[in-house]
Amino acid sequence: MSVARISVDVPTRDADRPFDYAVPAHLEGWVEVGSRVAVPFGGRTLQGIVLALPEDSEVDRRRLKPIADVLDAVPPLSPELVELGIWMSERWLCPLTVALQAMLPAALKGKTEKYISAAPNAEWAPLDRFEQPELIEALERHGALKLSQLLQQHPERGAAVKRWLAEGKLEERQQVEDRLSVKTVLTVVPPSEAELRSALLALPNRAAKQREVLAYLLANREPIAQQALAEAAGTTTAVIRSLADKGLIGLESVTVQRDPYAGRSFEPSAPLALTPAQQKAFAPIADAVDREAHRVFLLHGVTGSGKTELYLQSIEKALRQGREAIVLVPEIALTPQMVERFKSRFGARVAVLHSRLSSGERYDEWRKIREGRATVAVGARSAIFAPFSRLGLIIIDEEHETTYKQEESPKYHARDVAVRRGQRHGAAVVLGSATPSLETYGAAIEIAPGIGGRGEEVVPVYVPLPERVADRPLPRVSIIDMREELRLGNRAMFSRALADALRERLARGEQTVLLLNRRGYATFVMCRSCGYTASCPHCDIALTYHRGSRNLRCHYCGYSEREPEACPSCASPHIRFFGTGTQKVEEALAATFPGIRVIRMDVDTTTEKGSHERWLTEFRERRADVLLGTQMVAKGLDFPYVTLVGVLAADAALRLPDFRAAERTFQLLTQVAGRAGRHELPGEVIVQTYEPEHASIASVERHDYRGFSHQELRHRRALGYPPYGRLLTLTLTHEQVPLLLSMGQTFAARMRERAAAAGAKADGRIGPGGIAVEVLGPVPSPIARLKDRYRFQCMIKYQGNPDVPGWTAEVMKELQEGAKRHGVQLAVDVDPQMML
Repeated sequence: MSVARISVDVPTRDADRPFDYAVPAHLEGWVEVGSRVAVPFGGRTLQGIVLALPEDSEVDRRRLKPIADVLDAVPPLSPELVELGIWMSERWLCPLTVALQAMLPAALKGKTEKYISAAPNAEWAPLDRFEQPELIEALERHGALKLSQLLQQHPERGAAVKRWLAEGKLEERQQVEDRLSVKTVLTVVPPSEAELRSALLALPNRAAKQREVLAYLLANREPIAQQALAEAAGTTTAVIRSLADKGLIGLESVTVQRDPYAGRSFEPSAPLALTPAQQKAFAPIADAVDREAHRVFLLHGVTGSGKTELYLQSIEKALRQGREAIVLVPEIALTPQMVERFKSRFGARVAVLHSRLSSGERYDEWRKIREGRATVAVGARSAIFAPFSRLGLIIIDEEHETTYKQEESPKYHARDVAVRRGQRHGAAVVLGSATPSLETYGAAIEIAPGIGGRGEEVVPVYVPLPERVADRPLPRVSIIDMREELRLGNRAMFSRALADALRERLARGEQTVLLLNRRGYATFVMCRSCGYTASCPHCDIALTYHRGSRNLRCHYCGYSEREPEACPSCASPHIRFFGTGTQKVEEALAATFPGIRVIRMDVDTTTEKGSHERWLTEFRERRADVLLGTQMVAKGLDFPYVTLVGVLAADAALRLPDFRAAERTFQLLTQVAGRAGRHELPGEVIVQTYEPEHASIASVERHDYRGFSHQELRHRRALGYPPYGRLLTLTLTHEQVPLLLSMGQTFAARMRERAAAAGAKADGRIGPGGIAVEVLGPVPSPIARLKDRYRFQCMIKYQGNPDVPGWTAEVMKELQEGAKRHGVQLAVDVDPQMML
């Protein structure tokens, strides 16, 4: 028997290693690298992925357990994706099986089901047949029954099943099953015209319904779903099955594609003539695609500069060479407009992958790619794992977005995965943004280290696109100091300038986008008598008031409670709502501008499937005057009649305990400003703030990305923050603070020992070996308690090329037993994007 090296789906550090299994003779031709298999493991049957087919094993072959089954005729992962998973597990310190599972659609993340069947020598006593006649009959008829369904439908039979298992009359086996399968529909396949006429003559007149069905099929010769035929012929499916039983018509199970865009038509679009600036930017990308050379490009184009058209024409070039393309967009920017642009240009060759689709739709779109029916994948972060075999181009639009970094294990960054896949396929990688991340920008202008994996850094080619299409001007930006508004007696949430500009747009029939990056009605509830603040009992966070449901809600754990009528602490009636959320702005708009039509888009209004698309379609069709929302309205939108953008509380995120707070504020303001004046009508942007002098806000007024980024990079260099240094964080969570402190101090001490052994100085300065390592903490996390568990954090800042991830993996192994014994959860984040 040959050997297969398999990663078994047990996402714990104890089992984070490959296991060797024997390949039975009848599975020899089916087991390949990337195959999904069912294997015995610790008394259970679990799913695994084949990593390699070694010639020999360190374990005696006679002791190897055999693979139980192969779950797919075609391996869902290619050898390249398996190698990518191994690299991800090392790069982001996650279990290998977690990295591999991230590449599979949810439908293929197999679950183990238990089946019971009668033992071969089972002898049923008369009393058994008397007490459980239906159960014994079902076992004899079906051979095996799914235990979970049996106990759910007939809980009273549990005792009998348990007794017969103990007596050996029943056997239990485990089987790995997919969570979803392909969708099939019973379809009627009409026979020949002559056969139908003969069948009609043979049927008696009293079989009127059956004759109607045959008459319909005689007039309509195409295959038709059984249910659709029953409705069209005005009959039931039982009549159709009767005809099939007589052999007069064919009834087949036909696979149906769950197409999320079925019934939608997309008007074909032709390539647009490129402007001279676009042509200059396009040339190096086209050259790399033509030569099938791996190069990484930073396409730095202002909002409205025509980056999307460059994407489309670059993809067309790759497709003409018989190669494939992946386009990543932030989840919140995956608007109908974006999908429409790609579907209009490339039609059925496009597969769309994102979380707003059902699991079945995502699975079928993934199958389109694997089966070669799609050559372009458009989607959010996880679309980077699209199972293409001849990638020629990878595009990451709005590359600065934090949504490209996954916050749960595996904590990968799609940009780095794209660079890795591009290297393996010889594909061009295009990173597009009007406000590139400082890591990418610093690398591209060669004042900071490159991007990508440790030891495999890449320097992107800088491709500027500084002008809007057709020389349209960038919108005029006005910064309004809300402190001055208060001094002048204006206590409304709208400055005088913004209120006047809104009235002008309403009078002219133009549209407005308003951004407030806080949902809900009020950001906190406080008693003015005793100072009590309504907080989540499970998290160290204030509850947000939602007026529609009249409750207070925690946006981290989901806890909610009814709106208080009096202070729970002192019973005072003087309990008030402070701060402003999108619900409150919506109410203020209606009160200030009677008759105004507002669409509010935030997490609360876009939870239903299709709601995101529905709201944007209404706005595009000008059935609303104002689009109000959180950051989901800031990007990916292109509406010709939007001439005004208003930003409320522009400085809301500036005081977050995160060194990227200023960068993210600048990016968000610049992106939302770019929604105005994208077509013939000129645009205006009004930004309300209490800190107009802050660099991230003042730079937006001047559209000065370069000035802001170079000033921010100077600060980062002085403090050793990315892109000049790298970070690694360890978060420890437990119900008891002393235990967290003790384990955090042990981790920090052992990391300092390894840093000292490598020649790094204790104060974080660069040592003789050209490396710097600074171990900070443990300290409470900015949000110190979530879901009844306290959180402590250790941070490691390092420069040069010390093996900090490797040291962390070693120390984690040393701490593993104690953490498991005490129930302390440890989470490592390499190159974190969120510091909270």
